[in-house]
Amino acid sequence: MLVLITYDVNTEDAAGRRRLRQIAKQCVNYGQRVQCSVFECLLNAAQCRSLQERLCDIMDKNKDSLRFYYLGNKYQSKIEHFGCKNAYLPEDNIIL
Repeated sequence: MLVLITYDVNTEDAAGRRRLRQIAKQCVNYGQRVQCSVFECLLNAAQCRSLQERLCDIMDKNKDSLRFYYLGNKYQSKIEHFGCKNAYLPEDNIIL
């Protein structure tokens, strides 16, 4: 299923900046960054639960926000892209 993950981390102090880097690093391991704090991730249910737990362990629940949007397996009809960045298909291979 395609999951859209967004986060807002309070970066007023060094601990917040560290949390921001850690959350982004975890998300990069599972998906593609599509905007600064937005990732599209193709996950199965176990991967989704695991990533949620990791991110919730990293975040400060009193200062940060984390949102998961479940677009499912038929996500192609739910996404429209406009603008300058090249669109990609989540199921395509990414060459590093």
